[in-house]
Amino acid sequence: MKSLNLPNLNEIVLASLDLFIKNKPPRLQMRRFKLPIVVGSGNAYNTGLALFGNRPAIIASESNFKQTLKNYQVLIKSKQMVNAVIISASGEKDSIWETKLANKNGLHTILLTCDGNSSAARIADEVIVYRKLSEPYTYNTSTYLGMLLSASGEEAADIKKFISRLKINKNLRDYRAYAFILPDEFSAIVPMLEIKGHELFGPYLSLRAFTYGEARHAKFVHPWSKELVFSLGKNEYFGLKENRVEIKLPENAGIGLVMALTYYIVGLIQVTRPPYFKKDIAGFCTNYGYKAYGQKKPFDIMVPGN
Repeated sequence: MKSLNLPNLNEIVLASLDLFIKNKPPRLQMRRFKLPIVVGSGNAYNTGLALFGNRPAIIASESNFKQTLKNYQVLIKSKQMVNAVIISASGEKDSIWETKLANKNGLHTILLTCDGNSSAARIADEVIVYRKLSEPYTYNTSTYLGMLLSASGEEAADIKKFISRLKINKNLRDYRAYAFILPDEFSAIVPMLEIKGHELFGPYLSLRAFTYGEARHAKFVHPWSKELVFSLGKNEYFGLKENRVEIKLPENAGIGLVMALTYYIVGLIQVTRPPYFKKDIAGFCTNYGYKAYGQKKPFDIMVPGN
């Protein structure tokens, strides 16, 4: 299939930071949420982990949300649990039934989305709308980065300045596998990186991600000269010594920086590989991807911004 003229992930990261330099995301006051049920699909689920992972909250996905509501009926009925936070960039697909079901269970529904006119937005009790860029389907960089910045309070300009100074003294084209090791407090970014690997490279390239705690559990039993290992911080043990790239984070680095930085590096890797994503994404969006959701309208290959 013909390769489409689409931006690479690193380009979208920089454009997203420019967006939030000019338009600061709405400040998300996390203290207002008292033991919420937080639900999202794919990287929306991981965004929920990133936002609420350091406070009392129940995190659910589209696969277990129904059961989660059943499990916590006692707390819901006693009003110890009153909020459901639904995270969805589009405000469509699974977020629609999730919002309806949370409303039916008597929860106050708060939708975090980039589309204030979406189907879920029309039925949620409260909607917090974020700015987003036009991006290729699945990238979802500006969408979730804006949400993270709204909670962390990080400045997009500081993040862009840090990334612009990044130097990787390796030829990324020389490797066939890549691994990321992140500080434990940024564990929510690990599955987000793995999802990016699935979306951009599929079976053609290995992209792994772990926290330092996870990396100790025999993840690097097989060091390989073709695997490049990025670590945010010092790496004394994992991967071949000559294949380690250590990136020193600034003091008080936040989760927005970690997401933007690692996505940017994945984009640099994408530049060095054949255009797997750009060849195959049209088939997914127009031939079968939307049908798996029971929808009749194909997905946009380039998702419009707002």
